[in-house]
Amino acid sequence: MGSNKGRTVMEVGADGVAVITIINPPVNSLSFDVLNSLKESCEQAMRRDDVKAIVITGAKGKFSGGFDITAFGGLQGGKIEQPKPGYISKDIISDTLEGGKKPSVAAIDGLALGGGLEVAMACTARVSTSTAQLGLPELQLGIIPGFGGTQRLPRLVGLSKSLEMMLMSKPVKGEEAHALGLVDAIVSPDELLSAARRWALDIVERRRPWVATLYRTDKIEPLGEAKEILKFARAQARKQAPNLRHPQVCIDVIEEGIVSGPVAGLWKEAEAFQTLLHDDTCKSLINIFFAQRATSKVPGITDLGLVPRRIKKVAILGGGLMGSGIATALILSNYPVLLKEVNENFLQSGIGRVKANLQSRVKKGNMTQEKFEKTFSLLKGALDYESFGDVDMVIEAVIENISLKQQIFADLEKYCPPHCILASNTSTIDLNLIGEKTRSHDRIVGAHFFSPAHVMPLLEIVRTQKTSPQVIVDLLDIGKKIKKTPIVVGNCTGFAVNRMFFPYSQAAILLVEHGTDVYQIDRAITKFGMPMGPFRMIDLVGFGVAIATGTQFVLNFPERSYKSMLIPTMQEDKRAGETTRKGFYVYDNKRKASPDPEIKKYIEKARSISGAKVDPKLMKLSDKDIVEMIFFPVVNEACRVLAEGIAVKASDLDIAAVMGMGFPPYRGGIMFWADSLGSKYICSRLEEWTKMYGDFFKPSAYLAERAARGASLSAPVDQAKSRL
Repeated sequence: MGSNKGRTVMEVGADGVAVITIINPPVNSLSFDVLNSLKESCEQAMRRDDVKAIVITGAKGKFSGGFDITAFGGLQGGKIEQPKPGYISKDIISDTLEGGKKPSVAAIDGLALGGGLEVAMACTARVSTSTAQLGLPELQLGIIPGFGGTQRLPRLVGLSKSLEMMLMSKPVKGEEAHALGLVDAIVSPDELLSAARRWALDIVERRRPWVATLYRTDKIEPLGEAKEILKFARAQARKQAPNLRHPQVCIDVIEEGIVSGPVAGLWKEAEAFQTLLHDDTCKSLINIFFAQRATSKVPGITDLGLVPRRIKKVAILGGGLMGSGIATALILSNYPVLLKEVNENFLQSGIGRVKANLQSRVKKGNMTQEKFEKTFSLLKGALDYESFGDVDMVIEAVIENISLKQQIFADLEKYCPPHCILASNTSTIDLNLIGEKTRSHDRIVGAHFFSPAHVMPLLEIVRTQKTSPQVIVDLLDIGKKIKKTPIVVGNCTGFAVNRMFFPYSQAAILLVEHGTDVYQIDRAITKFGMPMGPFRMIDLVGFGVAIATGTQFVLNFPERSYKSMLIPTMQEDKRAGETTRKGFYVYDNKRKASPDPEIKKYIEKARSISGAKVDPKLMKLSDKDIVEMIFFPVVNEACRVLAEGIAVKASDLDIAAVMGMGFPPYRGGIMFWADSLGSKYICSRLEEWTKMYGDFFKPSAYLAERAARGASLSAPVDQAKSRL
């Protein structure tokens, strides 16, 4: 076998133990090559007279990260031949390994996830280090464990815990795994192999039990109780994931094993695995998995061999909601932060916000008091630029006021060292304008966080024509270190996320002015899988922000903006969203939202201003029509963002939609979802609506051109052109 392929190697010691090592860097994933090689090694060990027992381990301190996810795409597209059902779970894992005539021990370090843990559970016993991570996270990819995990995990840890570990994709550390009975002993990494060998020989000599995991029953609850647990799990899964089938399938497969026995369970698992693999949910979640890993690859930037510089100190200007959130994210990843405000009052409240962010982690048990004090000590306050002489990066997070920002950047140029990165967290203002009064255009960049900044996972890195590649490479590195997914975008109004989604609330308002019910829209969009509908979202961000950002889009894209006075009319009447307890909804003390019949009068007033006519068709739209009329304009704008080169690739927009706007990941992201419906269909719907409701819906040139050829919207721009 070639060295670039995954494989296993076997070494037989003088003690008669065959050590089989999985080798497939970086995480020893189980490709078909590895699995076939594991089968051969096991068969050889079973045959050889000088072998008494087997130990399975992974190279370089990692047992195995699970089945090789890159193979899924090949299986789905028919490029890789599908093994016969049960070949892996039955022939390799159950018959060859677990059913072999010699005992086996898994020696686990680093991680045993997915298929990795499934191999370990089929061994006679397991020894692990205390820090190893063990889990079955398959449901995150829209499938279920397919190598016997649905049958063996309940038999080792009981039904309740195994359901939690599978349905929530929740791994456990070695220590907890030992307490649960998932592993039999905890040893230090340097003693791992010798302890596993001893354990294996003890089994041969009958000093330790030798029972196949698949046939253990001591941890399984009595049938009546088991059925109650499964029923409860079903209801929970239905509540948390109403649009997903695979959590229910997982419970069915587990139940089959409990009711009809483990062999029947294995066959049902194999069958379900094959079916789910070809479901849209699995394809969508795998798209997100790879898209997330691809955002940090930027042609012409990350392929130049540049090494990120070390950022030792970061300054943040503005301690408001955004500034304090960014400060929190940075100190949590050990960056010393200097927070500057204009007066002592503002400074203290900014520092107070950061402190509160950290304290809520302590309350939730995610942080020790000692770690809290150490982290909080990384934050210092300042009222002037005196201590900016050794700062490596500044992030400006003050209010959206152009002249104020221009003044700040001119000052920063004076007080910061010449290598210092000058970043702005603006969400709407053109970066070229912000840096207009400086000579430092090559180090000016946008670092656009989403609110709350220490929680939301996305970071938009905005480059101008002049931003140096080194600065972008530095920011990609910081993004990774503070556990954000960074996407690199070009400079325009709204960048990628906010620009792509400006038609989202405009479409909703257009529908309402033409007769659709506000609350029906929010219900349909929530049912589709968004965390909340457009009107609930406007209430949450507040009418002030909604009007300010909306105005930017109307000014910059007048020909395709839907202009409405609905929100300003409501704001004049002291309704400004959740903070005033009245917006499109009314809010009680617990911030619970209820519909408000009062809003009808504002809608009528807005209608009389815009001249919109109530269309009976729009009064009785289906949920599907609502979703399409609200999201197709978003797809249309996303196409423009791609065509203009603002985004590097379609998969970056998928991530932007999921992580920046809460688009459901199981629909694969905005462009992936659009392609599942087809460019032709989307374009024809938009054309139909353009005739009826105006140019807001008019298909972009990019969309129209691809629809004419029936081409995918996500295919790279140059490829699409070369086929013309």
